[in-house]
Amino acid sequence: MPSIRRPFQWRPPVAERVDVVVLGMGVGGEELANTLADNGLNVVGIESHLVGGECPYYGCIPTKMMIRADDMVAEGRRIPGFAGESTVNADWTPVARRIRDVATDNWNDRVAVERFERKGGHFVRGAGKLAGPGKVSVNGTTYEASRAIVIATGTSPAVPPIPGLDRVKYWTNREAVKVEQLPESLVILGGGAIGVELAQAFARFGVKVTIIEGMNRVLAMEEPEASAVLGEVLQRDGIELCLNARAKSVEPDGGAAIVMLEDGRQVTGAQLMVATGRRANLRDIGLETVGLDPSVRLLEPDDHLRVGERLWAIGDVTTSGGFTHMAIYHAGIAIDDILGKPGPGADYRAKPRVTFTDPEVGATGLTEEQAKKNGLNVRTGIQKASVTSRGWIHGPGNDGLIKVVEDADRGVLVGATTMGPRGGDLLGIFELAIKMQIPSDELRHLIYAYPTFYRGVGEAVRKLGPDQHTPIR
Repeated sequence: MPSIRRPFQWRPPVAERVDVVVLGMGVGGEELANTLADNGLNVVGIESHLVGGECPYYGCIPTKMMIRADDMVAEGRRIPGFAGESTVNADWTPVARRIRDVATDNWNDRVAVERFERKGGHFVRGAGKLAGPGKVSVNGTTYEASRAIVIATGTSPAVPPIPGLDRVKYWTNREAVKVEQLPESLVILGGGAIGVELAQAFARFGVKVTIIEGMNRVLAMEEPEASAVLGEVLQRDGIELCLNARAKSVEPDGGAAIVMLEDGRQVTGAQLMVATGRRANLRDIGLETVGLDPSVRLLEPDDHLRVGERLWAIGDVTTSGGFTHMAIYHAGIAIDDILGKPGPGADYRAKPRVTFTDPEVGATGLTEEQAKKNGLNVRTGIQKASVTSRGWIHGPGNDGLIKVVEDADRGVLVGATTMGPRGGDLLGIFELAIKMQIPSDELRHLIYAYPTFYRGVGEAVRKLGPDQHTPIR
């Protein structure tokens, strides 16, 4: 009897069932994946580049190694007149070697991958994509998560559409931290945190640096008083500031680059660096398959980081990300939510940020301008770092200030800036005061150890004016 040939029927591959899929293993994704695996869940972590993300390989860790080195160079040059004589011969070679060998393992994430796998996690190298509610596809395999999918795909350098830019070999922060031979000159597009940090580091090692910034000051998102002080310091370091300037086009000049400005000026550098911000890695990850708008610039989760049914988003892809500490903070909230543990939602009133220049610029909460735009009755107090007792003792390198922003109607702080030596380390008291709504009067009457940099906290608060409220006793 002849056999009956049935027509071929395609069947979709059966999804592999797991508990959690983490799409993106940057700082937040890695923290979340490791912790959930530690709690016994079957976790798949997907990453197309390096586990740990931008921070340990191209951001926080290597750049702060660069900054630590340039701070040492600057301190050595400050010795004459205070502690004898000094001659400093800055050498980039040990800096580059330390970044390559100690910080990044030559940009190899084997240690991070193995750490996750030892906890029981399953790591996949590839570009994952959402494939419908509860599903993620990568390398031809679909994973179906019974508990959670977490979007943690981070950001990449934002490169502006400047004519001619594609004809020159430019750096982003990624190339900058890998450099082993410094250029004679460097032009940086962007005077934000990344731009000014790297500008100062390279300048102190002998590079002629020019910053092109479209706003009228560097660090334009921070208090104008802090921008003014930092601008003066950068210029003392030999950095040229082109403010209120925008690049019209870029032209190659041999191995160098010529930046044509809209006002007709030309700026030439042996190397060009683009530091004009970051963009979230949300394109082509399948947001439309889970009911989210694929054209959004950032995702807006609820206070427990949920963006959908069994779907969370953490870190830089969210409207409240932007920093390593925020990704870790988000991860902690999402972890508890996924595990069903009760816990508070996200509270961003005292969100901190630090620019690690010399002097450091720490800030938390609202700036004066933001507070006024929010309709608050604002009072401010400012104390220069150099005129505090510790600042005067410190001498060279004591540039900075402490500025506090108060909601005068309630008598509580809503923002603060701490600029100076170890400026970022002074933020803690202001974060606590803003989050817990501690009356300014209480800060006025604290006992501040003498002589410390943080004693300037009390001096700045007292400059708000006389007590207007009854302190808590």
